Amino acid sequence: MPAAASLHCLVVDDQMTMRSLVRTSLQQLGVREIREAADGEIALRDIIAKPAHLIISDYNMPNLDGLGLLRAVRAHPPTSKTAFIMLTGRADRELVQRAVQFGVNNYLVKPFTVAQLKGKMEAVFGALT
Repeated sequence: MPAAASLHCLVVDDQMTMRSLVRTSLQQLGVREIREAADGEIALRDIIAKPAHLIISDYNMPNLDGLGLLRAVRAHPPTSKTAFIMLTGRADRELVQRAVQFGVNNYLVKPFTVAQLKGKMEAVFGALT
């Protein structure tokens, strides 16, 4: 049962408004350490330099999409166990299946509520306090 305040999260989305929405939602859940990246390449450099407990990443981004980021994170031993929630604008079964193949922990369809985000996080970490 982790304390939300102790989690370090990296939010990855090419849309600043979506990063801001995810950040605000995480803050409402008590998360204090939140970093942001505008695409998968930036996120990969960030997560290698400074590990996090959770990556919440959009799927559709330039340079390196969410699946590419997920594969790279899983292939790098120091980050391979990092929790990863895929954020997508569509509940595409094929996309979800591919993400599961690459080791995604959960996925969240936009738009979402704070309660839905909390549920996805608790499915990964257990009850948040």
